[in-house]
Amino acid sequence: MFYALGVVLFAFGLAASIALHEVGHLAPAKRFGVKVTQYFVGFGRTVFSVRRGETEYGLKAIPLGGYVKLVGMFPPHAGEDPTMVRKSNTGLFTQMVSDARAAEYELVQPEDQLRLFYRLPWWKKLVVMAGGPTVNLVLAFLLAGAVFGLHGVAEPTRTIGTVSECVVPADAPRECTAEDPPTPAVEAGLRPGDRIVAFNGQEVGSWAEFTTLIRRNTDGDATLTFVRDGVERTSTTNTTVNTVIDPDDPERVVQAGFLGVSPVTELQRQDPLYTATWMVESTWRTVEAIAQLPVRLYDVGRTVLGLQERDPESPMSVVGAGRVAGEITSNDTQPLVSRLVTLVMLLAGVNLFLGMFNFVPLLPLDGGHIAGALYEGVRRGWARLRGRPDPGYVDVARLLPLAYGMAIVLLVMSMLLIYADIVAPVRLG
Repeated sequence: MFYALGVVLFAFGLAASIALHEVGHLAPAKRFGVKVTQYFVGFGRTVFSVRRGETEYGLKAIPLGGYVKLVGMFPPHAGEDPTMVRKSNTGLFTQMVSDARAAEYELVQPEDQLRLFYRLPWWKKLVVMAGGPTVNLVLAFLLAGAVFGLHGVAEPTRTIGTVSECVVPADAPRECTAEDPPTPAVEAGLRPGDRIVAFNGQEVGSWAEFTTLIRRNTDGDATLTFVRDGVERTSTTNTTVNTVIDPDDPERVVQAGFLGVSPVTELQRQDPLYTATWMVESTWRTVEAIAQLPVRLYDVGRTVLGLQERDPESPMSVVGAGRVAGEITSNDTQPLVSRLVTLVMLLAGVNLFLGMFNFVPLLPLDGGHIAGALYEGVRRGWARLRGRPDPGYVDVARLLPLAYGMAIVLLVMSMLLIYADIVAPVRLG
């Protein structure tokens, strides 16, 4: 039951995110007077729809996206009637562009000429097309901010949670043996529940600061001041040099001072600045993931062919993400609140990826239209500076062959990931 609940909640959250993404296009387009004939969540067969004014609002059967029909996305060919198909077609791509222009103007009435999207100033086009992915980024910020601000983040305190019994390398963890030396913490007599106050006479304000002091101390004498049962105590030891995990790169190990303790963690509510920092770091990781997407998809293809195991960090489709959502909510080893918080953070991550992916400057993604608007603004501004005639609107219709090619690539990518998520899914550790 909890598994199904997780899938349903994720699907609802994803559908709401898509709907709000499209509102990000719809609202400014209507505000700027563009004729909008359709607003739909999903693709394929229409499940239901209702007309309000000139716009039809509805839901379609395949919840893998959505769209808003903005009339007049492409300008007419120079010197031609926009309602007529171009007669002198010279090839497949030219015919393709010509047919697209004709379809674009099927719903255009004479009174709509001043309401066509392509007639907007470049900056208004930018606002309309950037509105959708921007909404996803705002949703990611709000969802993560709600978790960080209301639920809190598990932060280490200065209180010792566990004391390691022996010294073993971090890159080769194992059970202690009789030959392994005791940790400096054991030699110092530290116990779980002790609260660290100072290290070598320097006051400790946080566990991170305490860890830094230990690592820098290398193989040196260490005087520890701590509080136990309300009484301040002092003990001495030697921070043995050991192989430890590099805090700046968890996949690398380094030689550093070692004590052998870990902290008690507590939930601490965070301010919006913490969320902003998380957004910046997560955005950068998302950009890196998008840049590595071709390689990651190649690896997924090898997984489907049985040539390698599925990388837990590999990209997933909505099917895989829904499966993960179900595993999160059905994990009865975690409190229900923790499961719901993890589900919300999953939705925040999905929104962040959707927003950044849509900013990729290629059609049919929003970023392709954004790039066209920016190019138009630069081109017209440069012409004004040089005293040249206005070069006119940028014709993004010329990029339709590339857009169709990208659409095929996106379709193949989606099918590959969906199939991989069925036969070799990513599972929670």
